[in-house]
Amino acid sequence: MKLISETIAINILDQIRHEFRDEIAEFEHRAASCDTCTTPGACCLDAHFVNVRISRLEAKAIRNALSELPNELREKVEKRIGETVSTYKLDEVIDTSTATYACPLFEKGVGCLVHTTAKPLPCIAHACYSSPNDLPPDELLDAAETKVERLNERTYARSQPLVLLPVAISGRSSMR
Repeated sequence: MKLISETIAINILDQIRHEFRDEIAEFEHRAASCDTCTTPGACCLDAHFVNVRISRLEAKAIRNALSELPNELREKVEKRIGETVSTYKLDEVIDTSTATYACPLFEKGVGCLVHTTAKPLPCIAHACYSSPNDLPPDELLDAAETKVERLNERTYARSQPLVLLPVAISGRSSMR
Protein backbone atom coordinates (compact mmCIF):
# COMPACT_ATOMS: atom_id res chain seq x y z
CA MET A 1 0.00 0.00 0.00
CA LYS A 2 1.33 3.41 -0.97
CA LEU A 3 1.20 5.87 1.91
CA ILE A 4 -0.14 9.39 1.53
CA SER A 5 0.81 12.52 3.44
CA GLU A 6 -1.22 13.71 6.40
CA THR A 7 -2.01 16.94 4.53
CA ILE A 8 -3.45 15.07 1.55
CA ALA A 9 -5.32 12.74 3.90
CA ILE A 10 -6.94 15.66 5.74
CA ASN A 11 -8.17 17.00 2.40
CA ILE A 12 -9.64 13.59 1.57
CA LEU A 13 -11.16 13.41 5.06
CA ASP A 14 -12.84 16.75 4.38
CA GLN A 15 -14.34 15.30 1.18
CA ILE A 16 -15.62 12.26 3.09
CA ARG A 17 -17.22 14.54 5.70
CA HIS A 18 -18.90 16.67 3.00
CA GLU A 19 -20.23 13.61 1.15
CA PHE A 20 -21.55 12.21 4.44
CA ARG A 21 -23.17 15.54 5.33
CA ASP A 22 -24.93 15.49 1.93
CA GLU A 23 -26.23 11.95 2.59
CA ILE A 24 -27.48 12.89 6.07
CA ALA A 25 -29.17 16.03 4.72
CA GLU A 26 -31.79 13.80 3.09
CA PHE A 27 -33.02 12.88 6.59
CA GLU A 28 -32.57 16.13 8.50
CA HIS A 29 -35.90 17.59 7.38
CA ARG A 30 -37.44 15.01 9.74
CA ALA A 31 -35.51 16.43 12.73
CA ALA A 32 -36.01 19.53 14.83
CA SER A 33 -33.82 22.41 13.70
CA CYS A 34 -30.91 23.39 15.92
CA ASP A 35 -31.84 27.00 15.17
CA THR A 36 -35.13 26.60 17.03
CA CYS A 37 -33.77 24.57 19.95
CA THR A 38 -34.86 25.88 23.35
CA THR A 39 -31.76 24.35 25.00
CA PRO A 40 -28.90 25.01 22.54
CA GLY A 41 -26.01 22.64 23.04
CA ALA A 42 -27.82 20.42 25.51
CA CYS A 43 -27.09 17.34 23.39
CA CYS A 44 -23.39 18.26 23.13
CA LEU A 45 -23.02 19.07 26.81
CA ASP A 46 -24.98 16.10 28.17
CA ALA A 47 -22.28 14.20 30.06
CA HIS A 48 -24.53 11.13 30.17
CA PHE A 49 -24.99 11.06 26.39
CA VAL A 50 -21.89 12.15 24.46
CA ASN A 51 -19.63 9.28 23.40
CA VAL A 52 -17.77 10.41 20.30
CA ARG A 53 -14.67 8.44 19.40
CA ILE A 54 -12.39 9.60 16.61
CA SER A 55 -9.44 8.45 14.58
CA ARG A 56 -5.92 9.82 14.64
CA LEU A 57 -6.53 11.73 11.40
CA GLU A 58 -9.78 13.26 12.70
CA ALA A 59 -7.91 14.34 15.84
CA LYS A 60 -5.28 16.04 13.68
CA ALA A 61 -7.99 17.84 11.68
CA ILE A 62 -9.62 19.06 14.90
CA ARG A 63 -6.30 20.24 16.33
CA ASN A 64 -5.67 22.10 13.05
CA ALA A 65 -9.08 23.77 13.32
CA LEU A 66 -8.45 24.74 16.95
CA SER A 67 -5.08 26.26 16.01
CA GLU A 68 -6.97 28.75 13.82
CA LEU A 69 -9.01 30.10 16.74
CA PRO A 70 -8.09 33.41 18.39
CA ASN A 71 -5.50 32.81 21.13
CA GLU A 72 -7.80 33.59 24.06
CA LEU A 73 -10.54 31.25 22.85
CA ARG A 74 -8.06 28.51 21.91
CA GLU A 75 -6.49 28.64 25.38
CA LYS A 76 -9.95 28.48 26.98
CA VAL A 77 -10.85 25.43 24.87
CA GLU A 78 -7.53 23.69 25.54
CA LYS A 79 -8.11 24.16 29.27
CA ARG A 80 -11.65 22.78 28.89
CA ILE A 81 -10.30 19.75 26.98
CA GLY A 82 -7.86 18.96 29.80
CA GLU A 83 -10.58 19.45 32.42
CA THR A 84 -12.91 17.13 30.49
CA VAL A 85 -10.30 14.37 30.37
CA SER A 86 -9.59 14.80 34.10
CA THR A 87 -13.18 15.24 35.29
CA TYR A 88 -14.47 12.14 33.51
CA LYS A 89 -11.18 10.23 33.96
CA LEU A 90 -11.22 9.54 30.22
CA ASP A 91 -7.54 8.68 30.05
CA GLU A 92 -8.22 5.79 32.47
CA VAL A 93 -11.17 4.31 30.58
CA ILE A 94 -10.81 0.71 29.40
CA ASP A 95 -14.12 0.34 27.53
CA THR A 96 -14.49 3.52 25.48
CA SER A 97 -17.84 2.38 24.05
CA THR A 98 -19.58 3.24 27.32
CA ALA A 99 -17.63 6.31 28.47
CA THR A 100 -19.51 9.61 28.30
CA TYR A 101 -18.55 13.25 28.73
CA ALA A 102 -19.60 16.82 27.93
CA CYS A 103 -18.02 17.88 24.64
CA PRO A 104 -15.29 20.47 25.19
CA LEU A 105 -15.66 21.76 21.62
CA PHE A 106 -19.07 23.31 22.26
CA GLU A 107 -18.87 27.01 23.09
CA LYS A 108 -22.01 28.51 24.58
CA GLY A 109 -23.32 31.33 22.42
CA VAL A 110 -21.26 30.10 19.45
CA GLY A 111 -21.94 26.39 19.03
CA CYS A 112 -19.57 23.71 17.81
CA LEU A 113 -16.17 25.30 17.26
CA VAL A 114 -15.27 22.81 14.51
CA HIS A 115 -18.72 22.60 12.90
CA THR A 116 -17.65 23.67 9.41
CA THR A 117 -14.00 22.62 9.53
CA ALA A 118 -13.56 19.29 11.32
CA LYS A 119 -16.84 18.07 12.83
CA PRO A 120 -16.65 14.31 13.53
CA LEU A 121 -18.94 11.98 11.59
CA PRO A 122 -21.11 10.93 14.60
CA CYS A 123 -21.77 14.60 15.32
CA ILE A 124 -22.74 15.23 11.71
CA ALA A 125 -25.19 12.33 11.94
CA HIS A 126 -26.77 13.56 15.18
CA ALA A 127 -30.04 15.48 15.11
CA CYS A 128 -33.17 15.66 17.24
CA TYR A 129 -35.48 13.17 15.56
CA SER A 130 -38.90 12.65 17.12
CA SER A 131 -39.15 9.04 15.98
CA PRO A 132 -36.56 6.27 15.61
CA ASN A 133 -38.10 5.59 12.18
CA ASP A 134 -36.90 9.01 11.01
CA LEU A 135 -33.22 8.38 11.79
CA PRO A 136 -30.73 7.90 8.95
CA PRO A 137 -29.78 4.24 8.55
CA ASP A 138 -26.76 3.20 10.65
CA GLU A 139 -25.18 1.89 7.46
CA LEU A 140 -24.49 5.46 6.29
CA LEU A 141 -22.33 6.24 9.32
CA ASP A 142 -20.72 2.79 9.20
CA ALA A 143 -19.73 3.27 5.55
CA ALA A 144 -18.28 6.74 6.17
CA GLU A 145 -16.35 5.52 9.22
CA THR A 146 -14.96 2.64 7.16
CA LYS A 147 -13.68 5.14 4.58
CA VAL A 148 -12.01 7.14 7.36
CA GLU A 149 -10.48 3.98 8.82
CA ARG A 150 -8.99 3.06 5.43
CA LEU A 151 -7.72 6.62 5.02
CA ASN A 152 -5.99 6.40 8.41
CA GLU A 153 -4.31 3.15 7.33
CA ARG A 154 -3.12 4.79 4.08
CA THR A 155 -1.76 7.70 6.12
CA TYR A 156 -0.20 6.02 9.16
CA ALA A 157 0.50 2.53 7.74
CA ARG A 158 -1.60 0.71 10.33
CA SER A 159 -5.04 0.42 11.79
CA GLN A 160 -5.61 2.18 15.09
CA PRO A 161 -8.50 2.10 17.54
CA LEU A 162 -10.87 5.01 17.80
CA VAL A 163 -10.17 7.19 20.84
CA LEU A 164 -12.52 9.33 22.91
CA LEU A 165 -12.51 12.80 21.34
CA PRO A 166 -11.19 14.76 24.37
CA VAL A 167 -8.34 12.28 24.89
CA ALA A 168 -7.48 12.21 21.18
CA ILE A 169 -7.19 15.99 20.92
CA SER A 170 -5.63 16.55 24.36
CA GLY A 171 -2.19 15.23 23.50
CA ARG A 172 -2.56 12.57 26.24
CA SER A 173 -3.41 9.91 23.70
CA SER A 174 -1.02 7.32 22.35
CA MET A 175 -2.28 8.17 18.83
CA ARG A 176 1.11 8.69 17.28
